[in-house]
Amino acid sequence: QLQASGGGLVQSGGSLRLSCKASGRTFSNNGMGWFRQAPGKEREFVAAIGWNGDNTYYVDSVKGRFTISRDNAKNTVYLQMSNLKPEDTAVYYCAASRYAVAGSQAGHYARWGQGTQVTVSS
Repeated sequence: QLQASGGGLVQSGGSLRLSCKASGRTFSNNGMGWFRQAPGKEREFVAAIGWNGDNTYYVDSVKGRFTISRDNAKNTVYLQMSNLKPEDTAVYYCAASRYAVAGSQAGHYARWGQGTQVTVSS
């Protein structure tokens, strides 16, 4: 089970940190990812991190603004979001990869959290 939290309403240029706590299965062996879905749009890959945190990947639109990290001792993955823009407004979902690495394809992910709303006002 994945429990995402940390969403909210923030002004443009502001910051938020999302958290996703995993339970029930081994966390440290799996890559993790964050996706988002804005109203009327398809789900979009945002960021991913490998099992040990050494490899990270980002969609171009968030590079330099978002940072994904994980704490395997706490079974938690984070998404630090800075310099937020109105176009970042979406429901953000964390997901656990089927593999030790994680990428941008949603089909590689076996478990999904419930989502947390991020709203950025202009």
